[in-house]
Amino acid sequence: MISPYTGWTREHWADLADRLLLTARRHACPSHARISFPGPPGGYGPDVDALEGFARTFLAAGFRVAGEGGRDPLGLMEWYAQGLAAGTDPNHPDRWVRLDEHDQAKVEAASIALVLHLTRPWLWDRLPALVREQVVDYLAPAIGAAYPPINWVWFQIVVEQFLASVGGPYAQEDIDAGLALTESFEREDGWYADGAERSYDHYAGWALHFYPLLWSEMAGRPPGPRYLARLERFLDDAVHLVGADGSPLIQGRSLTYRFAAAAPFWAGARAGVGSPGLLRRAASGIVRHFAGRAHDPAPDADGVLNLGWHGPYREIAQSYSGTGSPYWASKGLFGLSLPADHPVWTAVEEPLPVETGDFARVVRAPGWLVSGTRADGVVRVVNHGTDHSHPGSDLADSPVYARLGYSTVTFPLLSGDPLDQSVVVLDEDGRASHRTGFTAGGVRALPSGTLTGSSRWRAHWGEQGPGPDHGHPRGGAPMRHGPEVEVVSVVRGAWEVRLARLTGQPRPLRVGGWPAPEGGPATRVVGGPGLTESGTDVAATPLGERTLVPWCATPGDAEPGRWYAAALLLGAGTDAPSIGDHEIVWPDGTIDPLPLDAG
Repeated sequence: MISPYTGWTREHWADLADRLLLTARRHACPSHARISFPGPPGGYGPDVDALEGFARTFLAAGFRVAGEGGRDPLGLMEWYAQGLAAGTDPNHPDRWVRLDEHDQAKVEAASIALVLHLTRPWLWDRLPALVREQVVDYLAPAIGAAYPPINWVWFQIVVEQFLASVGGPYAQEDIDAGLALTESFEREDGWYADGAERSYDHYAGWALHFYPLLWSEMAGRPPGPRYLARLERFLDDAVHLVGADGSPLIQGRSLTYRFAAAAPFWAGARAGVGSPGLLRRAASGIVRHFAGRAHDPAPDADGVLNLGWHGPYREIAQSYSGTGSPYWASKGLFGLSLPADHPVWTAVEEPLPVETGDFARVVRAPGWLVSGTRADGVVRVVNHGTDHSHPGSDLADSPVYARLGYSTVTFPLLSGDPLDQSVVVLDEDGRASHRTGFTAGGVRALPSGTLTGSSRWRAHWGEQGPGPDHGHPRGGAPMRHGPEVEVVSVVRGAWEVRLARLTGQPRPLRVGGWPAPEGGPATRVVGGPGLTESGTDVAATPLGERTLVPWCATPGDAEPGRWYAAALLLGAGTDAPSIGDHEIVWPDGTIDPLPLDAG
């Protein structure tokens, strides 16, 4: 059997793509230029929503036809050619929002350029000269335009490289400057940060590793060795961040893009790095996790990708999310651009790391301690390096970046003050403090294989300010400041021992555990001496209306300078570790010393 773990073959992927594309036609205008999926308009309005509907489904169409060598029984190229003609016609009533009218068009233009490159013999080369001129004119405002210094720089590079490849106008200095900027995103072990901040999320894979390879193809050159080396090293970490059930790590913004998380695995296959059987196992696991569900599948029963995770959940959206936005999931179908006889489709699936045994892994760039356990298939990340900000910043926490832990089976609470996966100081009104701007203390493995990491910050209280929410923290009213907080995590298997102390004025201290859906994996917090108050709060997340968040706390003010310890469990666990004055005895009998200054 070629797919012993997922059961998914190329035919399953092709059927999914065809279903998405045929459904999209039902929501298109007569000219095909605008695809408006059901639901209230997104933050950028219906014109942008409709452009996204076209451009993002166009990705799936392009991958589908490119991988078939031009065979096109659904007439995808002809259908989308009509939309290109109308959308780029400045006088057509269905014309698209232009790049110099709305910045989001800069994003969608890159998808259009990418597909025109991949399908050039079957689409671009067959377009009437007038339509080709219109497309060039539509893309040309990218030249010399301002792009945010994050993954967006690749949108300009891709568009201008396409223009260059078809004899259109372009500015080589834009491409060169963009490439130089992307080099500044490089971090340890093949990782990229999404800009200058400590921003690590799925954009590292579905954007920052995805576009360099395709840009190289557009430029008519083999991918640079540095791109390939980074991708190969990154994928070694990335396969460790997929749960046995196929769930990608639930962390970072744009989570409604769902199986776009499969894109870097297909990029590796296309570039010839990584094991084909393992790459397909990861990618197929991710798409099946959403599309193969008996309840709340994505796409839904009507064939639509709604704003949500499994089922619809509007609160998951960022300010830029509209009805067409979830179709960036099409990036996860990139494997269809590879023919049926490619090794990634013919190799036998290999097990994910979490399916072969327990593992403990340090991922240095984002400051993550990663623990996977075979018994429950869960992958956990303890976070001491990512907050989508800078050390010393004075901002409220973003729930999808600044929590102390993320996993493949839990969803962070998306609103309210920090509760889940937190160490907080409570003010006189009982409100919890924030940690964004912390100082990272590093992550490492002990000789026993146990992982440890730390961070410290000045506790602060405040609100997110007005303005668009792009998933990262924002400044608001001046923050109120409290004592310094230091946290040390010691991780082994399904357990974390979390040590915390305050420096400065005494305040109540609370430790929040994993936010697990009721009936799902076990979540527990076992407080040590001094953390004698305990409880479980219930909240709603995309994984369950009743999500349980256990916590423990000091009954009054914490004693400054004193270390408090709690043990946190997620998943299949035995007895809690024993925490002594100088050592931790784990359930498997391993004994580790408490980290320096924590005894």
